[in-house]
Amino acid sequence: MQINNTDKIWLAPAKINHFLHITAQREDGYHELQTVFQFLNYADELRFKILEHDDIIQSNPLPGVKSEDDLMVRAAKLLQEYSSCTSGVQIHINKRLPMGGGLGGGSSDAATTLVALNQLWNLNLDIPILAKLGVQLGADVPIFIHGFAAWAEGVGEELSALKLDEPWFVVLVPAASISTADIFSNPKLKRNCPPITIDKFFSGGGNNVCEVIVREQTPEVDQAIKWLDQYSEAKMTGTGACVFAAFSSEQDAQQVLSKKPAVFEGFIAQGQNISPLYSTSNLPFLQKGD
Repeated sequence: MQINNTDKIWLAPAKINHFLHITAQREDGYHELQTVFQFLNYADELRFKILEHDDIIQSNPLPGVKSEDDLMVRAAKLLQEYSSCTSGVQIHINKRLPMGGGLGGGSSDAATTLVALNQLWNLNLDIPILAKLGVQLGADVPIFIHGFAAWAEGVGEELSALKLDEPWFVVLVPAASISTADIFSNPKLKRNCPPITIDKFFSGGGNNVCEVIVREQTPEVDQAIKWLDQYSEAKMTGTGACVFAAFSSEQDAQQVLSKKPAVFEGFIAQGQNISPLYSTSNLPFLQKGD
């Protein structure tokens, strides 16, 4: 018997980093950082078909991604092993977020897989357990599992909920894919930023230390920042390549997007303090960081 759940769409939203500081590098190679995450109402769309056998199947594999490297497959297997679940799943994704864009698409897909299968497999694990599993897949996965805009420290897993403005953003997608590993291994990367406070962030402090390196190496990102900066302060998210700027209304954002050079892809989206994964689903274990 198969239980067909393909009619329900589970969102895996984008995130942006409002700033990104690296304060130290640990002996194990991981970087201590400070950043602020916020979600966008722009997302990959996932569907799940629960199977009575224990196979984990990705029905439409992502180009250039081996099954064993696919974060959705890895997330499903990790949850299956942790819970001793005997069911399997077939996963289908409508991939909207660019790969290598700094919007957290892979991490968000993994988080949504954990959250969805926790419900669909009737596991009833709580958010902290899912987050501990998620960090094994990537430092950004817990933010998508917790589902609230946050100040993050440690390797990104120490979260404090924040209430941010929710403006509209123009997001430009340069024709470039940035390897996070390459950026974090770059000898020019600043790894000794003095720690700042949340109050300092809200008063305008903080920048993205990865941006200068990416702009030097990737002309497309430099061009996108220069173009968008004409209309509103432009920033790179994460390790790139996507660039964003805030606007007070959807109309203002749309007008700017309509002027973009054809060399850039792009979209508009509103900032969200609660992840669209939760705000569009009635999940009983939703935690908003209260």
